[in-house]
Amino acid sequence: MGETFKLAVMTKTAWLFPGQGSQTQGMGADLVNWPLARSRFEQAEQILGWSVLEICQGEEAQLAQTRYTQPCLYVIESLLAEALLLQGQAPTVVAGHSLGEYVALYVAGVFDFETGLTLVKQRAELMAQVAGGMMAALIGFDRGELETQLQQTQGVVLANDNSSAQVVISGTPEAVEKIMASVKTKRGIKLNVSGAFHSPMMAIAATEFEQVLSTVPFAAARFPVLSNVEPMATTDPEILKHRLSQQMTGTVRWRETCLTLSEFDIEKVIEIGPGKVLTGLVKRICPDLALENIAEYAQVMD
Repeated sequence: MGETFKLAVMTKTAWLFPGQGSQTQGMGADLVNWPLARSRFEQAEQILGWSVLEICQGEEAQLAQTRYTQPCLYVIESLLAEALLLQGQAPTVVAGHSLGEYVALYVAGVFDFETGLTLVKQRAELMAQVAGGMMAALIGFDRGELETQLQQTQGVVLANDNSSAQVVISGTPEAVEKIMASVKTKRGIKLNVSGAFHSPMMAIAATEFEQVLSTVPFAAARFPVLSNVEPMATTDPEILKHRLSQQMTGTVRWRETCLTLSEFDIEKVIEIGPGKVLTGLVKRICPDLALENIAEYAQVMD
């Protein structure tokens, strides 16, 4: 990553990186005072053709567009994690939710900043082109009933298994609407996304992206990585690449990821990036873990 890190793991800590939906208007503003961050923002603008800082400080509706959201999150989260590493902190294990998995792989040294951002840019653009799908979050439901309905309904799948009480379904609008009407829930929320992410509807985009991935060399991870589609930790570069290639159409198995943390005797979880979505999920699944959120550069320097 261009600088020497002092790695010291004392408290067994998991670093988690949020994905699309966690973005907040104005995120990353205080990073501009850090020379390394300014350099990264310039590098990002050369790769993307637009300014991450300008998008983050601009209209919320533009920031929410997939082609902008994903690169912005990758850049901001990568910088916050890099600041922690430079402070001598290091994770025992890393994981990211959907887009966040790219940040986890960068932090683990699987690829460099530029490579990761280039991959994220191409991923976001491919995903943004896939229209016609729908996603919805379901909160408070009978899992057995949901699984039965999903098996009996074509065109919809479980996209995010976030916790025992919260999932996201993805597919055609008709199929998603049918599940929402037939499964009793405390709350159902249609998500403001451009397509049916983490479903077979992304298959063409996923095939194109897999061709891109095949040309990119991956290094062995410095820390174990828990992948979305298979939450069994590994540092093996080929396994990590294969899992990443499946991610666009596969289920984000976040509930299982959280449960796997016990295998590492994790004592503390740090969510690195805007929002507190992941720590909220961890709190429900693993209530005994200490939780921390790092959303701004100032929090790293305190």
